[in-house]
Amino acid sequence: MLRVREWSWACKRLPSSALVALAGVAVAGCWPASDPVEGTGLAAFDYASAGSHGSCAPGSKSGEAGATDELKSGSGIVYNVRTPSNYDSTFAHPLLMVFAPAGRSAEGNEAFTHITHLGTMNGFVVVYTTHQPMSVETVKKLAMLPNEIADKWCIDINRVYATGHSDGGTVSTALALLDDTRGHLAGIAPSAAGFSATDFETFKCPSAPFPVMVMHSSWDMLFPGWGAQAVKWWAACNGCDMAKPPLPAGEKCVAYQSCATGGATRYCEGSGWHGEWPGLEAEIVRFFESDGSVSPSATEGLTGDESRAAMRWSSGQRSGEKRTVSR
Repeated sequence: MLRVREWSWACKRLPSSALVALAGVAVAGCWPASDPVEGTGLAAFDYASAGSHGSCAPGSKSGEAGATDELKSGSGIVYNVRTPSNYDSTFAHPLLMVFAPAGRSAEGNEAFTHITHLGTMNGFVVVYTTHQPMSVETVKKLAMLPNEIADKWCIDINRVYATGHSDGGTVSTALALLDDTRGHLAGIAPSAAGFSATDFETFKCPSAPFPVMVMHSSWDMLFPGWGAQAVKWWAACNGCDMAKPPLPAGEKCVAYQSCATGGATRYCEGSGWHGEWPGLEAEIVRFFESDGSVSPSATEGLTGDESRAAMRWSSGQRSGEKRTVSR
């Protein structure tokens, strides 16, 4: 499991000065100086037991197996590609885009999020971008990147997913909402994203139910309570039953009930600082692997304490309760 990293004294003491705006949304970042690299090794995928999701003609894709670094898109975005170690260039893989937080290179983004091993083990091609100056134009450029990747690697373009932390979470959310980019993704898992309830009010819900896994910390003082606000908006868009308590769904997460087909909605709340990755790589991969579906059996076998905890959480959400912690 990802362990909490210590921030520098300056990061703990001072707010970030790198505030920028994306369609009226303020985003910023302040990051540890170094990261461990566990979780960044490639893994083999069990193609024999995988279902069919399309294919590519033999020899039609030039992308290499393994790790390919320092690629540059037509619009100048630098990114790294990770495939299963036994990559099959004829099998259409799901694509997991990992957008970088402020100040991170593609390599640093990978070391920060630790998704490579679990992602490739489950058949994903994982792509890490270098952080870009935040703007609507940047989001539009990033929206075109999956198509460029699919020109070289065998990708199921209908199964493109996005995650990322802070600026990366904001980009993931913006891609799903902006008129010029919506429809490019099959699901998102934003972490510590800079979208508040006020920001969401300026956007329309996607035209169809859309899988979303929101990750946010109760200790996030930069965007306090914004994750809870975000998941309420998404749950309403996805037709979830807001009167029912969300149910436990994996580590630190709860799943809203009775959402429209294809609109699984989860909320995962941590207790780290804004600049800390939540360490939910396994939950992210599982969510995307199943398009966020939750087995009906998840409603069975809950203890009384678990049911009451879910009910308390739901009541707090419905009443607009804000959880704040002072340091």
